[in-house]
Amino acid sequence: MNEIALMAEDLRERIISDPESVLDDHDVMRALIAANEKALGGNIVDLRGIAMERLETRLDRLEDTHRGVIAAAYENLAGTNQVHRAILKMLDPTDFESFLRDLGGDVAAVLRVDSIKLVLETLQSSEDPVVSRLSDVLVTAQPGFIDEYLSGGRNIPVRQVTLRQTHPDNNRIYGERASWVHSEACLKLDFGSGRLPGMLVMGAEDPHQFQPTQGTDLLSFFADVFERSMRRWLD
Repeated sequence: MNEIALMAEDLRERIISDPESVLDDHDVMRALIAANEKALGGNIVDLRGIAMERLETRLDRLEDTHRGVIAAAYENLAGTNQVHRAILKMLDPTDFESFLRDLGGDVAAVLRVDSIKLVLETLQSSEDPVVSRLSDVLVTAQPGFIDEYLSGGRNIPVRQVTLRQTHPDNNRIYGERASWVHSEACLKLDFGSGRLPGMLVMGAEDPHQFQPTQGTDLLSFFADVFERSMRRWLD
């Protein structure tokens, strides 16, 4: 009994000297509140205890929201840095063929996509030797193809950026890779007055990498920079 009394006295002194250590420990506080409720008996409603439980629940929700906001902020920052690095890489080449080859190589690697294709509408023959040399990244199509591909033949407005799972008729874009590309980001390009439009298509094997619910601000910015780069080459 003396040992128990000494332990109790020691514990009492430690709590009095450092009460914050008890207040900051959620498990200890729950145990004390539970003991208090038990001492009050079953016929007494402890409004303070109920209020504390509600405050704890709200605090837990607030902490979860706080973590979610921080995670989203870090993700947005990482995405911004990724797009900026891709743009800098895209601006490095000094000739058009290198520009397109880098698009399907280093730029795609920085953006962490499995395929990048540039679709250009043209009235010229697809037998052009430049098109043949760059077939890994460059696709030519008849006028009207891009809007048809983006809308699926439906009478709907065509947005600058479309995120979705892969279009069922995607062989024209991806060729042999069509069977394993399961989601895509389609960026419609405006090359200026008097020129036919283009489209940049980023394909991913992961079916959830591009989804309609995701934000498109960074991809819109990338499309704007790409348009200006292409106008330089077209001039």
